[in-house]
Amino acid sequence: MKTDSIFYNLFRTFPTIFFELIERPPTEANAYEFTSREIKQLSFRLDGLFLPTSNDSEKPFYIVEVQFQPDENLYYRLFAELFLFLRQYKPPYPWQVVVIYPSRTIERQQTFQFGELLNLNRVRRIYLDELGEASETSLGVGVVKLVIESEETAPQLAKRLIEQARQQLKDEQIRHDLINLIETIIVYKLQKKSRQEIEAMFSLSELKQTKVYQEAKEEGKQEGKQEGKQEGKLEVIPRLLELGLEKQAIAEALDLPLEVVESAAQLFHQQNLTAFIELLTNQRLLFSNQDLADLVELITPLLDQIEDLSNMIIQWCKQDEHSAQLKALKQVRQSLSNSMIEPELGINRINKQILLETIAPREVDQV
Repeated sequence: MKTDSIFYNLFRTFPTIFFELIERPPTEANAYEFTSREIKQLSFRLDGLFLPTSNDSEKPFYIVEVQFQPDENLYYRLFAELFLFLRQYKPPYPWQVVVIYPSRTIERQQTFQFGELLNLNRVRRIYLDELGEASETSLGVGVVKLVIESEETAPQLAKRLIEQARQQLKDEQIRHDLINLIETIIVYKLQKKSRQEIEAMFSLSELKQTKVYQEAKEEGKQEGKQEGKQEGKLEVIPRLLELGLEKQAIAEALDLPLEVVESAAQLFHQQNLTAFIELLTNQRLLFSNQDLADLVELITPLLDQIEDLSNMIIQWCKQDEHSAQLKALKQVRQSLSNSMIEPELGINRINKQILLETIAPREVDQV
């Protein structure tokens, strides 16, 4: 599993952790959306981007880069992407760049070309091994620290973080999601260990109750039954996608061909958009006028790609104030998965225009 995937998933699911890392109030996360942006004609994407959700021009936007391997070209690429992004999108906010390293030894500064830029207040470099007391007291920073923890001490840190989550997080869904994330980091961090060793590590009841652990345990019972194992792996893919993991990382972790994961991902995203459209059509009272306006604003700048649209819907539904929509979406999506009859709106017809028309028919022509 790629380390940057862990971090982007972490920031997408728990954006408050990013603001703790840069020593800003965690509540600032409420004013931001964690997203990505395609740079047209140049075939690259900014994967870590915190954009303000308001028109407050004093709030900066953040470009986040996670770098766990030495890269002589990092700053050449990073600053090129920054200025190309500024040229193409002309955002009405000041820019900030945050680079996350495991330690200073990984960084390649290239001060001859970038010394002045790196010394700007707009550029922040974070070295995880220097977080110090913050990683002991802050739950979010502790989860970040777990990524670079040694295999010997990671299980103990995971246990402490889970206990901390139990004490500090009153919201059951948030607590459940964070424990799942901790468990996911541990499972993929210790891929070389045997199942028996991992099971020995899972001594906490919370971890034993998580879905990935139960699936791994069930898979162990079904060893030798290849068809059952394959089906079990395919069932895990949607959950890992919802956590924000990349398809390549999922394929490597589950030991599946990439094309199998891509096919499962395509089906999941199609079903997710179909379910959301059914939700908008049949349970429209779940959405306020402001909800609909916000959705139009979020969808409009996106490319007409099923995966991008689906991921945006997932992140919108994961916000605390949209818990009712998230619960309903999962129910509709489950019914689509279980149904043998193709939904009335064929999933192959789903696109950005249909989604916008379903959200706000009278506004689409103005977009």
